[in-house]
Amino acid sequence: MNRDTRRPAPISILNLAAITVLSILTATAPSHAQAPISTLEQIADTGIVRIGYSAEDFPFSYRGPDGSITGYSTELCLDVIEIIKAKLKLTSIKVEFVERTPRNRVALLRNGDLDIECVASTNNAERRKSIGFSYPHFVTGTQFVSLRKNNLKTIADLAGHTVAATSGTTNIGQLNAINRQRALHIAVMPVEAHKDAFQLVTEGRAAAFVMDGILLAAMVAKSEHPENYVLSSEALGWPEPYGLMVRLEDTAFRDAVNAALVEIYASGRIEVLYNKWFNTPVPPAGINMRMPMSAELRAAFAKPADPSE
Repeated sequence: MNRDTRRPAPISILNLAAITVLSILTATAPSHAQAPISTLEQIADTGIVRIGYSAEDFPFSYRGPDGSITGYSTELCLDVIEIIKAKLKLTSIKVEFVERTPRNRVALLRNGDLDIECVASTNNAERRKSIGFSYPHFVTGTQFVSLRKNNLKTIADLAGHTVAATSGTTNIGQLNAINRQRALHIAVMPVEAHKDAFQLVTEGRAAAFVMDGILLAAMVAKSEHPENYVLSSEALGWPEPYGLMVRLEDTAFRDAVNAALVEIYASGRIEVLYNKWFNTPVPPAGINMRMPMSAELRAAFAKPADPSE
């Protein structure tokens, strides 16, 4: 029997060389939307900071009729950036606003498309596994809104009904957990945007919409007929804090943001901001939330700290 005794070593060496070259090219090629090692260094080098905003989270972050981005969280965030600018000894910083949604906000931060998210994001233990949070700048609990005529006030009243909740929020998780625990047979309807869920309630296609109480109150206040809606008398969970979101591993930037917040809270500036957005008419529609600062929030401003749970 004749055997082919030729050794395949040259081919293997060629393959190995090709793989090595490809690996080097892949490693050195610039990647799209790669998160910077240090946000502070990036801001110092470029003079640019990218702020994540929401188009619909009145009064925290929203787009005005003229296209400008504004709101309580947005204005607070701009104050933070001003303090950081001074610390970095920069003459100016260019702010670039990037729209985010509840579903993609974490990915945009981790990919480097955002440097800081300034909206109304709940800071809880599960989220802190993948993203960083500043000290709290608001505290609220989960409730639901429904049409007043349907007389839905408690969680038990939702049994057997269709209830909307926004994907990517802690609220939909709370709703699903309560639904399982109490066997309420609620048909949970995930939606992409808060306004879509609210519209489902308005049209009678959903019995209720589960969301942060403050955001529900704002949507009711902005609606054409606020008298048609009512917020639940029972909450779906304990009040939780909102925080400005940053990348988990970028502790230096998080520390700088927190230091700026401590300065803002101690100066009394936060009282001015809060009253502007929650206790006076807000243009262009002149909506007044008429919401005095809660004891929990006042305590959070007096002694800024990370949540203890």
